[in-house]
Amino acid sequence: MGDLAYNLWWSWTPEARELFRRLDYPLWRRTKHNPVQMLQEISPVALAEAANDAAFVRRYNKVMLKFDHMRTTDETWFNQTYPELKDKTIAYFSFEFGLHNSVPIYSGGLGILSGDHAKEASDLGLPFVGIGYMYPQGYFRQHIPSHGWQEA
Repeated sequence: MGDLAYNLWWSWTPEARELFRRLDYPLWRRTKHNPVQMLQEISPVALAEAANDAAFVRRYNKVMLKFDHMRTTDETWFNQTYPELKDKTIAYFSFEFGLHNSVPIYSGGLGILSGDHAKEASDLGLPFVGIGYMYPQGYFRQHIPSHGWQEA
């Protein structure tokens, strides 16, 4: 499951998210749906229980088949539509990419939009690389109290 956790494909694939959720739901919530952190913290007992649960193993095998197909197939929309551009790369520049809340490298709507573009590019098989900016002061949380002023 480590390969799956370190590939953001899980974040826009409901069956993959469900796999992590079923592995240990309280831990999934406590880690704010971060599968990397979850796998670092999960107990060996929970892993053994999942490995011995026939329904979980079937779900795991189904997700991993889909994941492996996504990573290895050449039968993508892009390759079928533009085979002559297969060896070219599309560079997508954005200050932030809202891929998932467990990867806090975005702060607003434009980051969410860039993240959606990246996810769709993956689904279409585009030779795509996202180039962003890692804020030197890190990610901040903002809120708007009753007086209406934004605070960070």
